[in-house]
Amino acid sequence: MLLKLYSDHTNPRDLKRISECLQAGGVIIYPTDTVYAIGCDINNREAIDRVAKIKGVKADKADFSFVFYDLSHISEYTKQFDSATFKLLKRNLPGPFTFILEANNSIPKLFKNKKRTLGIRIPDNEICRSIVQHFGNPIISTSVHDDDEVIEYTTDPELIYEKYQDQVDLVIDGGFGNNEASTVVDLTAGYPEIIRQGIRELDD
Repeated sequence: MLLKLYSDHTNPRDLKRISECLQAGGVIIYPTDTVYAIGCDINNREAIDRVAKIKGVKADKADFSFVFYDLSHISEYTKQFDSATFKLLKRNLPGPFTFILEANNSIPKLFKNKKRTLGIRIPDNEICRSIVQHFGNPIISTSVHDDDEVIEYTTDPELIYEKYQDQVDLVIDGGFGNNEASTVVDLTAGYPEIIRQGIRELDD
C-alpha cells in the first residue's frame, strides 16, 4: 500500500494505521530528512529479519540504526550518554546525522549477537518523527538504495513503491527525498570521528 502523508499535517488516522502495521510485525518504507528508509519495530525479531532479507544481509551482522523521536529515550539503549555526548547530540539533532554510541546490554538481546555499538537517528522530518512518537518506541532505519550505478538512492516514492510493494507492507509517500545520506559520526572513542560525510557538516 502507498500512503500519502504531509509534513505540515499528519493525519492521526494515518499514524494509527502505520502504528498498527508496525505492531503487527509489518515492514514500512518512510521518508527521513535525507533518503527514504526501510524500517520496522526494533522489538520484533521476525520483522528485523525481513528488513535484513530485503537488504541482502544477515540480521545479526546488520548495522541498522534506530530512529528516535527525541533524546529522552536514547539512554535506554546506550551506556554512553554523558554530559558532553548529550550536548553534542542536542546541538545537531534533529538533523541528518547518524551517531554511533556504545550499546548497552539491550542491543545484543534484540539482535541476538554481540553487537557493541548503536547508530541513532533523530531526523529533521516531521512525518518520520510523528510515526515514531505515535508508535511509542524507536524503529529500525536502513537506507533504500538504488540499483543504478550512478544514482545511489531512489528519491521518488512512487518508484520506490513499484520496486518494493511485494516486499514491504506500507510505503509512506512524504514527497521526493534527498539523494545524499546522513553524516555518520562515531562517538565511541570519546570524541567525534566522521565516518561518512553526508548532507551536513557536524557542529562540534
